[in-house]
Amino acid sequence: MAEKRDYYQVLELERSATSDDIRRAYRRLAKQYHPDANKADGAEEQFKEINEAYAVLSDEQRRSAYDRFGHAGLKGMPMDFDFGLSDIFEEFFGFSTGGRRNRRSPRRGADLRYDVTLEFERAVFGADTQIEFNRLEVCTSCKGLGAEPGTTPVRCQTCNGAGEVRQVRQTFLGSMVNVATCPTCGGRGETIHTPCRKCGGRGMERNAIQRVIPIPAGVDEGTQIRLPGEGEPGVNGGPQGDLYVVVHVKPHRYFRRRGDDILLDLSVNVAQATIGGEVTIPTMDGDEALTLPAGTQPGRVLRLKGKGVPRLRRNGRGDQLVIVSVDIPQTLTPEQRELFDRLAETMGTEARPQERGFLDRIRDLLGGLAD
Repeated sequence: MAEKRDYYQVLELERSATSDDIRRAYRRLAKQYHPDANKADGAEEQFKEINEAYAVLSDEQRRSAYDRFGHAGLKGMPMDFDFGLSDIFEEFFGFSTGGRRNRRSPRRGADLRYDVTLEFERAVFGADTQIEFNRLEVCTSCKGLGAEPGTTPVRCQTCNGAGEVRQVRQTFLGSMVNVATCPTCGGRGETIHTPCRKCGGRGMERNAIQRVIPIPAGVDEGTQIRLPGEGEPGVNGGPQGDLYVVVHVKPHRYFRRRGDDILLDLSVNVAQATIGGEVTIPTMDGDEALTLPAGTQPGRVLRLKGKGVPRLRRNGRGDQLVIVSVDIPQTLTPEQRELFDRLAETMGTEARPQERGFLDRIRDLLGGLAD
């Protein structure tokens, strides 16, 4: 199945486009690619794509979810696109053929986003983390009705509770029905004479919500954790949206991360690199002994199996890769100078060109090469 194009690209818009920009772009493109006006191959499919893009970007809730999470953010949302004539009639002539979805039908609540910043260790091993975020909830005073307790909303006399007003127009195409949101009740179908003092008649209040969420081991920068039903409440009895927790990870003093592996730069002196021996290094599990082979060259990579990051939602851990550099002293004591002079006499003074150097070995490491 072909991957869906970006909806802004479909409508030839920037992501900062206003609702008027979206409407104008839709009118222009829908007229250009409507099957009745364009018989070229692919025009009908492009017309459907334009309708789908407009149905998302012209709806505030859908556009918000799409801007945050792309096509994945629209999963579970009602996407009853109408590719018939009703959208075109309404956009071009200001009336509908009656194929519109009921304005009072249930709609899913909007998704929310929360950004959490973790220490490096907490991201590696996971931990329960408390978060606090704001969201709309049903008013505890009026129970969502919007009317002051002791009073009740009354059916709108303008639309008789339908939330819409309809007017039949005679056009060259025949009788058409113009459907618009009721100007009296704003589409609710009810009017409130005594608004709730707590929520101002909105039926919703914004509250601070606290949750303790389990952060799984192995999360990385940008990982998203979905908490179903923790988003904004639905409209007209629709399901609640979701909360997406986006993870950010603080840098560590010593460690870096590459996938499931942890990288550690280790500096040793000339004697240690030449003779070898045992050194103590930090790992995510505490200090451990590492055997340094005799004749270790700068840029050599030593691997500690299973000392990396736990694989997210899988078994096992990555490795810890220790990248060795050799610390060349810039100053020497007289005794050290004498020892190096004597060593140099035994090793000769010939200098040999090298085909590959330290930086090349580092590039190999970043490309996946390790001992």
